[in-house]
Order: sequence, then structure tokens, then C-alpha cells
Amino acid sequence: MSTVETVGGAVDVAELGRTLMHEHVFVLSTEYAQNYGAGAWWDEEERVSDAVAKLRAIVAKGITTIVDPTVWGLGRYIPRIQRIAEQVPELNIIVATGLYSYDALPFQYENRGPGLLVDVPEPMVEDFTRDIVEGIGDTGVKAAFLKCAIEAQGLTPGVERIARAVARTHCETGAPITVHTSSPAQAGRLAVDLFRKEGVDLSKVVIGHAGDSNDLDYLMELADSGAILGMDRFGLDIYNPTPDRVRTIAALCGRGYADRMVLSHDASCFIDWLGGNQEQVRSAAMPNWNYEHISDDVLPALVELGVSDTQLDQMLVDNPRRYFTTAGMAGPAL
Repeated sequence: MSTVETVGGAVDVAELGRTLMHEHVFVLSTEYAQNYGAGAWWDEEERVSDAVAKLRAIVAKGITTIVDPTVWGLGRYIPRIQRIAEQVPELNIIVATGLYSYDALPFQYENRGPGLLVDVPEPMVEDFTRDIVEGIGDTGVKAAFLKCAIEAQGLTPGVERIARAVARTHCETGAPITVHTSSPAQAGRLAVDLFRKEGVDLSKVVIGHAGDSNDLDYLMELADSGAILGMDRFGLDIYNPTPDRVRTIAALCGRGYADRMVLSHDASCFIDWLGGNQEQVRSAAMPNWNYEHISDDVLPALVELGVSDTQLDQMLVDNPRRYFTTAGMAGPAL
């Protein structure tokens, strides 16, 4: 039996069920919220209650697991997620460790590391490993996967160091990886190349936001490496409209790639990147950017284009289960 850590504890991977592989509960800067949001747009109890309602709604649609890649740089705060998980026990919430940056390292790592001012082993590997093996802070919640980002800026020195630390942690712990990429810059190629050279098992890598692209040659190249395509921004039509995303997935399914795609929205209950009036912004510019769009609209559209129920189950159930299945080891408390 292989298990995966969730906010509520370890569960058998066979029990994950329908899984949305890239959803945030909150994207939030603590400093920004504390200094500029409190008393205006950030009310802790109101936001927690809203999140509980939104997550209960997707359980009612048949979703039983969400994978939340919120790490340092996006506002990870596990005690808040624990409160929410306790009120939605029917939903598995899987959390991550890692670091989200498009360019520079946080100052806390910039001068510490091999050959640096404070000459120590890579502290990111130590921190990420602790999150996976021992738990995050004093919460008792263990991260089950790793997250980093490679945007249009490419492998800047900071981004490369983060990605290599993620790769090393994967090799030492077996934890899978999700990497945010820029599809317009085809940054997925950089991720695959770096991870391959670092000895990463590419079948345990999700190329995040691959679904922003409709370039079948690019997408098949990534999938042929063994990596999983993150078709994970449904509703973010500013990057790629839903009808185009649907046609691309259907075309890839027709070419035999249903076993290398996962689905999601990259949505959240609240994201402070849009300020305090995010509901108005979403309603006007991104009305379908919510957790229910795939269940309500995308799956029926895929069926209309000939995607079978078996292929839908591959993308929603089988591929997430395989991603979190630890092969050849009991799993370092994953």
C-alpha cells in the first residue's frame, strides 16, 4: 500500500478519487494583508468561512482531492488550511514545500550555502526535506510534493539554485515535483533539461501551466520525456480560452497522451494579487475562474469532442494517483 500525506494525515493513494492537481486555497502575502488589508478586505473569519463553502461545493461535484502548491512566495500558512480542512473532512488537501520566485532568492538564502558568506550545505534542501519528513513548522502536517517556478526570465541564478535544490530534495526523499512554467517562453524545456541532468524521475514531474499552450509539438515533446502536462488553468482565459484548451486536450487524447495529463484551474478562494475587490475583477474579466468550471463545463465539452470516460478518469484519477505513488520505497514518511 502506498500512502500520501494530506492536511488530515496519511491516506491510501487509491482513495484520492477525482483530483484537481493545481488549486490554491489562498494566495496571500502575510505582510501585505497585515499592513494594508486588515479591516479593509482581509477578515480572517470571513475568508475561512468563504473557503469552507467553496470547497464544500466542489465535494458536491464529486471532487475528493485538491493539490495545493502554495509555498513560500505565495503565502503558505498551514494553521489556516488546517482549520478549513477540519470543516471539510470529505476533501483531501495535499500541500507542498518549495519556493516560488521568478528571479532572485529571498535574502534568507542568498548568503547561505556552499561557498557563500555562510558556507553551509544547501539550506533549501534541509528546509524542504524537513517539511516532507518531519512536518511543516509545529503543525504536524507533512508536505507531499515540491514546487518551484521557471518563468519567462528563464534560469536566473536564483531560479536555477531553487530548481536544483528541489531536484536534490526529490532525489533524496522521492517526493514528486510541480514546476510553474511559462508556456509562451516554452520554459517547460528548461525544466525537463535541468531535472533530467539532476537525476529526477521525470514521471514524477508535472509541468505546470503547460495547458496555456496549444502547440501540440511542444506539448508532445514534454510528454514524451515522461513528464506530466499540467492542463491546469481552466478559467484563466486571458492566457488561453477554454475552447482552445479543450480542443488541445482532445487532440492529445486522440494521440494517446491521456495518461500524461492532469486537470485543474489554478484557482483560489482568495488571491490578494487582485486586491480587495477581486470578486468584481473575476466576474468581469475571468467569470469561469473557479473550482467548479471543470466539473460543470470542461468535462462535458471534452466528451463532445470524443474524449472517453476512461480518458477522463486517467486525467482526474489515475494520473494523480500514479504521481503520488512512491515506487520502490516505503516513502520517507510521505
